[in-house]
Amino acid sequence: MSADTVPTRRRRKPVEADDRTIVSAADRRKPSVRLGMSLTHVFLLITLIIAGLGPILWLAKAAITPTQDTLSQPFALFPNGVDWENLSTAWNDIGISHYFFNTILIALGAWFFQLFIATTAGFGLSVLKPKYAPILNGLVLATLFIPGVVLLVPLYLTIVHPPLIGHSLLNNYLAVWLPMAANAFNILLVKRFFDSLPREVFEAAKTDGAGPFRLFWSIVLPMSKPILGVVSIFAIIAAWKDYLWPMLVLPDPAVQPLSVRLPAVQSQTELDVFLAALAIATLIPIAMFLAFQSVFLRSAGMGGAVKG
Repeated sequence: MSADTVPTRRRRKPVEADDRTIVSAADRRKPSVRLGMSLTHVFLLITLIIAGLGPILWLAKAAITPTQDTLSQPFALFPNGVDWENLSTAWNDIGISHYFFNTILIALGAWFFQLFIATTAGFGLSVLKPKYAPILNGLVLATLFIPGVVLLVPLYLTIVHPPLIGHSLLNNYLAVWLPMAANAFNILLVKRFFDSLPREVFEAAKTDGAGPFRLFWSIVLPMSKPILGVVSIFAIIAAWKDYLWPMLVLPDPAVQPLSVRLPAVQSQTELDVFLAALAIATLIPIAMFLAFQSVFLRSAGMGGAVKG
């Protein structure tokens, strides 16, 4: 038999490191293994849905359920019908509409100041990089190791007697916005993202005569949509759920947010109406997640930054 007619064996494709899993490809083809993995996936999915969506769905059901049904049959699905009056009573009689507006105003102000400080500080530490940038970066990082409760007294005294202003900031939303603005975690998060941006774009912009402001506004911010969405979610959710600090600096009930007023009215409110008020208070965080989920999960949004 000639050498030309000798059959050649095809080499098996080597298994890549990324393709190696706990269950091999041969075991995965077995019916019993496939059935077991499918049942495991279904079990994990149902568990995650119950743990994540269960409390929210129960609150939505309890918000339109009479008090007696909630107490006697908390997990029954509307045993004696639906009571839509709970929502209108919570919105009008308790004054949820007024406190809801206060909460939105506080959240928007906290979002603006936190985003402004985080982006400008991150830009200075990452892009401009002055000689003292490592010292500033270390000082910002050091503030993360200070417990927040330790800062309550000095922050409160600063709000009561603010320097250069001459009058107290109590019952003023600036007393909530300004302390929340200097968030070290957001600053370091934005700085880390700015560190990953392509430096070729910055050099090209500087060559074309762009100054620091033009570089920040026209180059850096458009390339930073993912991290801006992440910081926006963190800022609004933190402002929405904050209780202790707004209670201290906003003693007037007329300017207090939902997080402060709802515990105050709980003792004098029917359970079904109070649960309806809680359901209304969760609308904005849920809407924020639905609006920003694509931005939050996107790892990078600068694909075309260096093209052309």
